[in-house]
Amino acid sequence: MNFQYKKQNLLFIIVPLIAVTFLLGAYVGSKRSFDTIADSRLTDTHLVNPVQFEAFWKAWNILDEKYVEAASTTAEARVWGSIKGLAASYGDPYTVFFPPVESKSFQEDIAGNFEGVGMEIGIKENQLLVVTPIKDSPAEKAGVKAGDFIIKIGDKPTNDMSVDQAVKLIRGAAGTSVTLTFLPKGAAKTVERVLVRQVINIPTIETSTKPGGIFVIRLYSFSAQSANLFRGALREFVLSGNNKLILDLRGNPGGYLDAAWDMASWFLPAGQTVVIEDFGKNAEPKIYRSKGYNIFTDKLRMIILTDSGSASASEILAGALQEHKVAKIVGTETFGKGSVQELVGITSNTSLKVTIARWLTPLGHNLSHTGLKPDYEVKITEKDIAVKNDSQLNKAIELLSN
Repeated sequence: MNFQYKKQNLLFIIVPLIAVTFLLGAYVGSKRSFDTIADSRLTDTHLVNPVQFEAFWKAWNILDEKYVEAASTTAEARVWGSIKGLAASYGDPYTVFFPPVESKSFQEDIAGNFEGVGMEIGIKENQLLVVTPIKDSPAEKAGVKAGDFIIKIGDKPTNDMSVDQAVKLIRGAAGTSVTLTFLPKGAAKTVERVLVRQVINIPTIETSTKPGGIFVIRLYSFSAQSANLFRGALREFVLSGNNKLILDLRGNPGGYLDAAWDMASWFLPAGQTVVIEDFGKNAEPKIYRSKGYNIFTDKLRMIILTDSGSASASEILAGALQEHKVAKIVGTETFGKGSVQELVGITSNTSLKVTIARWLTPLGHNLSHTGLKPDYEVKITEKDIAVKNDSQLNKAIELLSN
């Protein structure tokens, strides 16, 4: 069976541990069979040199003949290990080969299994870290923060561990526990936390009004329902008769591209660029342009709140509105993760998740290199947390009030 998922505009940005997965958007759908790809590569002498494979087969034979427990590993297992190494050689933590057990698990994740500790994780500077804890999850309640490095899972160090390997170790049935060792952002000492897994309910959107008629939309994720919910929130804003809007994307790890594209279209004239999908040398870039819902005049005053937990679709929406001068950004630099993965079947029970594109903002900022920088940088301090002072929201209110 060749894994053929309907191609959807999703962002496979960070793998959530809620259960699996919100899966921050698997961009799935293989366009060519593995056999076709393999045949073309084997006939391309620029890519495959028989001399290069002499070293591979020499190593294979030496291991087969000399390794003390050579009989304990099958030829199939060696092939899977070789493909894993091939994928890893590209240096992209999101390009991963799944042998049979992991492939089956990953497919179950896509189907949805909402049990876990409730945090999104990613990799920065070759180290696993928390992108954001989910609201009211075991991770958040235990004090896990965005930007915390994950040093150990149980007794296993996370050096050179992929996101997918970490997910496999951390997730599990509700009621069971997992011990994680964190290095909090900016701290010198590690902290060990025991998290009890549970069913995670991901919030999507909340609205509120602040003094001075400032309307606040808090968006937690870009789910399949979020575009319609956002439209309802905007209707509520319009009916309020106010012209000051705060869009809070802090701790929002992303999700469906279509949702971000649709939301941006409420603020941008038809045809303006929302985001560019860059395939590098493999294909021409694809430009996603505003659908032209734009219902707001130049009287709209808008602030977007971001932090290091704002990723993927959050960065696409915020980047588009910032660069088209619809909104100012207040807070801290976003996560900086804008790549697209495609899941391709290799055999009937194995698959390869490969990065096929990068997201660029309208002005060409590569979201996979660095995050978006705020127009007004405001950090949440330990003192703010202690007294429950939201300095970022307060700054946004100050700017709109003036």
